[in-house]
Amino acid sequence: MRLSRGLPFLTATLLAGALSSPTPVAATAVGEQHCARQERVRVPGAAYQQSACLPDLTTSGLAGTPYTDMADQAGLTARGTRTPTGVPGIQIDGCFPDSSRFNATHGWRHDAQFVIRLPDRWNGGLVVTGAPGTRRQYATDTAISDQVLALGYAYAATDKGNNGSDFYRDGKRPGDAVAEWNARTTQLTRAARKAVAQRYGQAPRRTHMTGISNGGYLTRWQLENHPELYDGGVDWEGALWTADGPNLLTSLPTAVARILGSARDEDLYAVGFARGSEFLWPYHEQAYWGVTQKIYRAEFDPAYDPGCPGPSAGTTPEQILAPCASDATYDYASRPASVGRAVARVALTGRIARPLITLHGDLDALLPKAADSDVYAHMIDASGRGPLHRYFTIAGGTHVDGLYDTYPDRLRPILPCYRSAFDTLVAWVERGTRPPADHTVGRPASGDVLNSCALSTPAAPTAGR
Repeated sequence: MRLSRGLPFLTATLLAGALSSPTPVAATAVGEQHCARQERVRVPGAAYQQSACLPDLTTSGLAGTPYTDMADQAGLTARGTRTPTGVPGIQIDGCFPDSSRFNATHGWRHDAQFVIRLPDRWNGGLVVTGAPGTRRQYATDTAISDQVLALGYAYAATDKGNNGSDFYRDGKRPGDAVAEWNARTTQLTRAARKAVAQRYGQAPRRTHMTGISNGGYLTRWQLENHPELYDGGVDWEGALWTADGPNLLTSLPTAVARILGSARDEDLYAVGFARGSEFLWPYHEQAYWGVTQKIYRAEFDPAYDPGCPGPSAGTTPEQILAPCASDATYDYASRPASVGRAVARVALTGRIARPLITLHGDLDALLPKAADSDVYAHMIDASGRGPLHRYFTIAGGTHVDGLYDTYPDRLRPILPCYRSAFDTLVAWVERGTRPPADHTVGRPASGDVLNSCALSTPAAPTAGR
């Protein structure tokens, strides 16, 4: 991890040709020429950047090209989801100075990679996000980029400065890797705002922060710590980190214990897992619980089990995803004070200073809402910032929309509700239209559940708000 020093061993010669530029497109009929001022746009602080004038910045046009990575988006959206198309403009791919090498996108093997997209027809706004989970900068192209580009926003996304299942190896002390996520997001936001001004001749009138999972955490953190950069945000099931708990290290050990046969269903309910989500547990046992506990325990508490430091203790996918037996008895509350201090470095407070909309599925089996967004909503209220927050529980929603394809009779995708939430945020921030009160958005019995979601009609009130 490095934020300020030069880019060792990386030269323009090494990167030349990593992205092939398509044939330029003819000028648009209205307004400036297609991709006007492309040569003037320089991303401040970037160690390297490469721009391309593209006929379509959406995944429909980019799939199969070096300008997106459909594999890194796998599982985040449901099949059959309609996405916008036909948004011409400029794409800038690049990286900031960094010393870690987890991200192999474009063959660069260099972290702190970013993508900035500048549509020809700009509405004056900018949307910023960071990668969910341990993914990289193209992960939310279908879920977020396509829609906001079609609305006319410029778009910027970061790989967070480290990624992959070994991300915790970045940095020198516990918590460094996650702390870098926040720093990289701030860095990209500042740089993207200046790049936007170079392209369009004026700074963005509005800048919105948003994200899924770890990207939702970044949204919360940015609105708490850098409100001067943003006008509002939408948090899609953001991870909650608090020094005293709850956090992932207070709920996942029980889930690991269930994998290993030493915990009952009632034990999972006690740490926040929802009744009714049991049908999703077998999948999470195989794909999420073990590896996620290892990743974050290795990040914040590397001394706990030197014999099983994290995913790199295995070589096959099965070994990487499997839990460490010692994690079944991990007790965050009894760990040394240094562990709590490491988490405190990146902890949330609830003291948001810009409007925030939170969405959370009631069947989330990775970040159960009772131990996450319910708690964060109360933190916001306790800090006196409740008027800046709206919280919508999505009935039938779970952590990744791809699971809807397996359980269409039990789940609903959150993406259409996210799109409605983004529109609601824009109306709130830009037109002063107050959003609906907190409520549960019911799972519809009919209609196009893949592509529509009305936030205005509550299914049931959310208790305690």
